[in-house]
Amino acid sequence: MGMISEIQAWELTDTNRDWLIHRPVEIAIYVALAVVLRFALHRGIDRMSKPRKSPNAKVNERRSQRARTIGSVLKSTVSIVILVWCVLQILGILGINVAPFIASAGVIGLAIGFGAQNLVRDFLSGIFMLLEDQYGVGDVVDLGDAVGTVETVGLRVTTIRDANGTLWYCRNGEILRVGNMSQGYATAVLDLPIAHNANVHKACEVATRAVLEAAESEPIRADMIDKPETLGVNSVTAEAITIRVTAQVKPGRQWAVQRAFARSALTAFEEQGIEAPYLPVLR
Repeated sequence: MGMISEIQAWELTDTNRDWLIHRPVEIAIYVALAVVLRFALHRGIDRMSKPRKSPNAKVNERRSQRARTIGSVLKSTVSIVILVWCVLQILGILGINVAPFIASAGVIGLAIGFGAQNLVRDFLSGIFMLLEDQYGVGDVVDLGDAVGTVETVGLRVTTIRDANGTLWYCRNGEILRVGNMSQGYATAVLDLPIAHNANVHKACEVATRAVLEAAESEPIRADMIDKPETLGVNSVTAEAITIRVTAQVKPGRQWAVQRAFARSALTAFEEQGIEAPYLPVLR
């Protein structure tokens, strides 16, 4: 009888040892491994998403925000995956069957996916937009209903400030097309109308000299990529003959260059007697 009591006490001691020592140690090991793994992956994401420095402050701001957004998404994904893995391992150590939890999580995820389709679409569109670098902070873009300068870029919403100062909030999932006027290079296009009785050849020569002088002046010179070119007569209508001048310029500077070209060309037309439309009628 005494031997049986000693065996039962020994078995009870083993059980206590399992619950008080072995399993807590295993749980602590998994928790420590999860913390270390999360820290290492976050450090790796920070290094990979660190933007390269550029002399252009606007480019730096754009790269920094893009890197922060992408890094935040990756960090959140990594943290959630590690947390779920750690919790499932702990439940397994405690002897709890995790299969029902996994099945329930799948059903809940499916329900959330159906109930928040627009939100999921916004996030997915924002992720692909960031990865493809379709636009960034400071770019002048045409998103269909909103045209203006990008102020913030998020995973769900992009904010656009238009020429009137209105701030537009555009959901990424609703953006069907993007026209970016600030990537690579831009083209300054200037249409100069003249009267029908004006000398077209002389007008083209005067316009060419005027825009070349404007292109060499400060601060327009810094915006030029290539010399301006007079393409000649672009259209003939009942009201006027239109001469077109184009030039490749730095992105976002096409409007300033167009204004400088227009001022110089119109001044030269007035000095050389190139008549504008409707003047003969008014006289």
